[in-house]
Amino acid sequence: MSARQFWIAVFCLCMFSAASSLAQEKNEIGGVIGRIFISDQGIKANIADPTIHSGKGLSFGGEYARRFFVTPVFSVSGELVGIFNPDEDLNAGNTNSPVVPTDYKQFFLTPAARLNLFPATAVSPWVSFGGGFAHFSQGSLLDYGGTNPGKSTTSGVLEGGVGLDVRLVGSVYIRGEARDFWSGEPDFPLAPTGKTRQHNYFVGGGVFWRF
Repeated sequence: MSARQFWIAVFCLCMFSAASSLAQEKNEIGGVIGRIFISDQGIKANIADPTIHSGKGLSFGGEYARRFFVTPVFSVSGELVGIFNPDEDLNAGNTNSPVVPTDYKQFFLTPAARLNLFPATAVSPWVSFGGGFAHFSQGSLLDYGGTNPGKSTTSGVLEGGVGLDVRLVGSVYIRGEARDFWSGEPDFPLAPTGKTRQHNYFVGGGVFWRF
């Protein structure tokens, strides 16, 4: 056996050993913090500033996953992702044409499947895809004054995400992630956009524990 073959064999053995150890850590749980980004949307009405501008709401989340299949090259997990945005500020129209609420709350809950690459190494990129529901709870007042006629809504949502896991020590690691929650539009009866769905991009990171 050549030196090159020897070190390849050692590397493979280490990878399989690490994967075996990782397979014993079937569960993971953690929390994330970040912001949700929503693109401006045009309003189909003849008013001043006919565009809905959304803030970048500070959002919090919790995630749980269970690993079902592990190899040195990839692993497959089922995960449950919950993200809460308690204050998404809005702005559109003017004092003569108040059309959107001052703010709303968002909540997303999505079961998903996640594929990690090189799960036995210290750095593991991943992709996620799933679906669940989204809930929007609107404020009672309109931006620029008046009572908001819109109502809170619940819709189906599709989730797609990418991320990177980096092991810190033992079973603790940090995660950076970006997820798109493609949900139904909030109910804005005074500000029709002509659309039925919107993208809600969450970008954040957090700390996780495997057990």
